[in-house]
Amino acid sequence: MPVVLFAAEAKKKAKAPPPSIDKLAWLAGNWRGEKSGRVFEAQWMAPAGGVMLGMGRTVAKDREIDHEFLQIRIGPGGELFYIAAPSGQETASYQLKSMEEKAVVFENLNRDFPQRIIYTLRADGSLLAAIEGANGDGTTKHIEYPYARTQALIFP
Repeated sequence: MPVVLFAAEAKKKAKAPPPSIDKLAWLAGNWRGEKSGRVFEAQWMAPAGGVMLGMGRTVAKDREIDHEFLQIRIGPGGELFYIAAPSGQETASYQLKSMEEKAVVFENLNRDFPQRIIYTLRADGSLLAAIEGANGDGTTKHIEYPYARTQALIFP
């Protein structure tokens, strides 16, 4: 009997394989949202070759005020990473913290803000993106970006 218990404990301690990037296919597509006079858009390519590539921009008063180039990719040991190259800032990397069927959280607690990148596909097909992290006063700052799926622009 002790051998059976030992084998069961060994299975519990065995590390589960990292989630597959293919489980994030729901994020692929064109997204657009508006908030506080700003229009924000994002485009994500479907997973292929162990990577999803994305880009985003924010426009206010007919002027681009921010953009970023994004990656979700398989890193060392098969773990998933979110890599953001925002305009005017250094590239930042976040490791997968949790993944559900239609939600994902990436985290890097070594950054001041944001420390977490969150994407959730809602039941109505809209996307809620959020960034959060520690505020200077010990509270958590949380900013949401609600997106609706849009069609890609196709030029003749």
